[in-house]
Amino acid sequence: MTHGTHGEHPTPEGQHTPGADGAGSTRARRILAPNPGPMTLDGTNTWIVAEPGARRAVVIDPGPLHEGHLGRVLEEVRRGGCEVGVVLLTHGHADHSEGAARFAELSGAPVRALDPAHRLGSEGLGEGDVVSTGGLELRVLATPGHTADSLCFHLPADGAVLTGDTVLGRGSTVVAHPDGRLGPYLESLERLRALAAETGTETILPGHGPVLRDALAALDGYLGHRRARLEQVAEALTAGHRTAREVVAAVYADVDPALWPAAELSVRAQLEYLGHRVDVDQPGHHDDGPHHDDGPRDDGGHGTAERAPRH
Repeated sequence: MTHGTHGEHPTPEGQHTPGADGAGSTRARRILAPNPGPMTLDGTNTWIVAEPGARRAVVIDPGPLHEGHLGRVLEEVRRGGCEVGVVLLTHGHADHSEGAARFAELSGAPVRALDPAHRLGSEGLGEGDVVSTGGLELRVLATPGHTADSLCFHLPADGAVLTGDTVLGRGSTVVAHPDGRLGPYLESLERLRALAAETGTETILPGHGPVLRDALAALDGYLGHRRARLEQVAEALTAGHRTAREVVAAVYADVDPALWPAAELSVRAQLEYLGHRVDVDQPGHHDDGPHHDDGPRDDGGHGTAERAPRH
């Protein structure tokens, strides 16, 4: 899923590359899945990454189980003279992973993920791993927060990082309690910022939304947005609001109420971070709720409450 709430733009204006199929960097090409929505923005970005002239490519986040989309991804790989060497998942939300098994059947490629439940015919994937295919090198970073199994992939040759739902091209990612944890998420953002500062990484290739060309500015925007939200939640508690639902009504008054269920999950994560008791039996709690950081459903869960909801 995804991310931020409508109207919130923690990423600086003017640095976006419009979302659509096309090159995100020299080695990375985006194929946009046909699953647009309030939780998925324009749709899921499936990334094809390969060295120029190579015969094997990496596909990151095949996306939803949509035959037309999966076929288009495979066609694009083969049009470039490649076969799929391996499929990687940034995390297990359905809008990123649901089509992985079918894509593995179509391409014959194994699927690697942090969560064993999403692996197919291959080893796992975790912090410090280096994925090498056809001369391409991707470095794996564990970036929990949006979900416990969230990963990012550093593409040093292009000065780029593929961020899944950890950083979106527009708005902010929802960190939905209980799978989403704000403490680890803030640490992950700080880690990505350090990567950008220390390695000169400038490009963010997100799981939803447009490419970002100023990684440091985007990450500073994300961190500033989180700090501001935490201050608002703390102020709401001081004002006497006690339940997550009451805090949502106070803090997200400018957000479409249809997005409040997702916002409530995000607020639960913030309350936990602030040390405030989170009562899972409170009205409004969704046991089957998004295991993403943004939405109330597991169909993409990205960032509803913080940006345009969902993920």
